Amino acid sequence: MDQEDTANPGGFACACGNPPRAGIRISFWEPFRRVDVVRAPFCMASLGGITIDPGFDAPVASRNRRDGMDQSSFYQVHWYVDPVMFYLQAVLDNACMENVGFDVAYLTELDPLWKDDELTRIINPEVYLFANLPARAACAADCVTASIGFPNNLFFWCAGCQGNLYPLNGNIQAHVGGVQASSLALYRMIAKLHRELLMWSATDENGMCGYYAKPVMDKTEYKYQMLYPIPQTKKIAGKCCQPLGRSTALWGAGREYPIAGEDFAYQIFRKRNCCQGAIDLRDMAD
Repeated sequence: MDQEDTANPGGFACACGNPPRAGIRISFWEPFRRVDVVRAPFCMASLGGITIDPGFDAPVASRNRRDGMDQSSFYQVHWYVDPVMFYLQAVLDNACMENVGFDVAYLTELDPLWKDDELTRIINPEVYLFANLPARAACAADCVTASIGFPNNLFFWCAGCQGNLYPLNGNIQAHVGGVQASSLALYRMIAKLHRELLMWSATDENGMCGYYAKPVMDKTEYKYQMLYPIPQTKKIAGKCCQPLGRSTALWGAGREYPIAGEDFAYQIFRKRNCCQGAIDLRDMAD
């Protein structure tokens, strides 16, 4: 339906060993996670704006500008398990779908690395390689490819038009606007979870029979769309959602407004390649 897609493994038939099954190759974009990017700690934008009181303080969002420098900012992020297709029962009895319920899976308020650049180097020591002008300039090419299609995995340290992917925390060095900054926080959160092996890939030939670890995320595996404050309910340039790194000027205009419209929620889609089992090989053996 003219939506953007990545390449799929060739062939028609497939087979897997655990459990043993044979079937056909299928691919789809699955809405599977939701993300809040908020200013107030423990404010759950996707749960109606309720605020959890854990009994301790956490870093509050901020925006700062120093003379001669770009505006910087900081946000907290909440990560939800949100397999929409499953709990709406839009597709029944499909082993390729993630069959779990809605859950709050990760709160950055509980993560000491999310605010501290020095601690974050524990999980992204390569950050030193890209703290220079040539590396930053290369991100312009990633911005172009993400805006006309998908981001380029060759520039794995870049977050497209949103800026630099590093450090993998909530400190946004160049805050252009709330939509841009929250998109970068979302981008970094996905990359951080991949690095911590809390997020696994599900695409290409390796994903046909199940999920597999990928510490450096494949940037082309994900798309996202805004749920709050102004949901993307209409197609933008014919597209229902956008890949990571696409310029927010193309889809984010007018989606931020003062006070209530400065927190954000997004739905994340993951590309899934899967062997849809039609025959259980154990039955054939019997």
